[in-house]
Amino acid sequence: MARKIIIDTDPGQDDAVAILLALGSPELDLLGLTVVAGNVPLARTAGNARKVLELAGRRDIPVFAGCDRPIRRRLVTAEHVHGASGLDGIELPEPTMPLQSAHAVDFIIDTLRSHDPGTVSLVPIGPLTNIATAFQRAPDIIARVQEISLMGGAYFEVGNITPAAEFNIHVDPEAAAQVFASGAEITVLPLDVTHKALTSRAWVERMRRLGRIGEAVASWTDFFERYDREKYGSLGAPLHDPCAVAWLIRPDLFAGRFINVEIETEGTYTTGMTVADWWGVSGRAPNATFIRDVDAGGLFDLLSERIARL
Repeated sequence: MARKIIIDTDPGQDDAVAILLALGSPELDLLGLTVVAGNVPLARTAGNARKVLELAGRRDIPVFAGCDRPIRRRLVTAEHVHGASGLDGIELPEPTMPLQSAHAVDFIIDTLRSHDPGTVSLVPIGPLTNIATAFQRAPDIIARVQEISLMGGAYFEVGNITPAAEFNIHVDPEAAAQVFASGAEITVLPLDVTHKALTSRAWVERMRRLGRIGEAVASWTDFFERYDREKYGSLGAPLHDPCAVAWLIRPDLFAGRFINVEIETEGTYTTGMTVADWWGVSGRAPNATFIRDVDAGGLFDLLSERIARL
């Protein structure tokens, strides 16, 4: 039986590829997309999520708009990375499928309550505001979550939006702190993993030959790569968010440890830092599986295979 999932997202080119990976994978049953403000403001993330679904011919997947700002802070966005639309690259038509009237947080709560405990996983690939807000409003749902597979944080790679913080955690560190303290089963796919899985020209051109959807992936990657090439001098770009989906499909591609992870919310220079106790020196109880390694070739083969199915 396919694993039921909700993807919580702020598309984002790499978010879009993650959504396509889920749609092309029979192991997963995507119940809905919940969107949050992050890479761009909420109105744009809500539109981008529907554009991706329409591109894939999946108007049947409902999209729910969620929180338009972090719990306590002003919103920080990333147009400098993703472009003004958040999904710059190929020009996609404005979506015609409706945005659902229910709030994303209510959808998360209602879905977890209406399914048997341990049968729905959450896949947050943006700031954790929607997830934390749902846990605040309905603490009973925490024990019902099968797993949270999230893209966020870093250890050795440290930060990509500040010297200390990864973007998704930095945008709403209070939300992240609440989720990590919740007691839910959490797997973290941090920059340490995603920066080991860089796109290549060969893979991008392979995508371009796969028709309309592959052309979109190639175009998004062409746009997305320019930032990492300029910043890191790398030959390709990390497709961060697909890792959180790939973990649910092929966990054998990844390796990590069950450790304690805390989120810094008050540091002068380190707010949003993922304090990952990799060496077990703090004495704090482990609360998350923190992934450090990936079979990059296997990951990109998986992406190619599943996107080709759409």
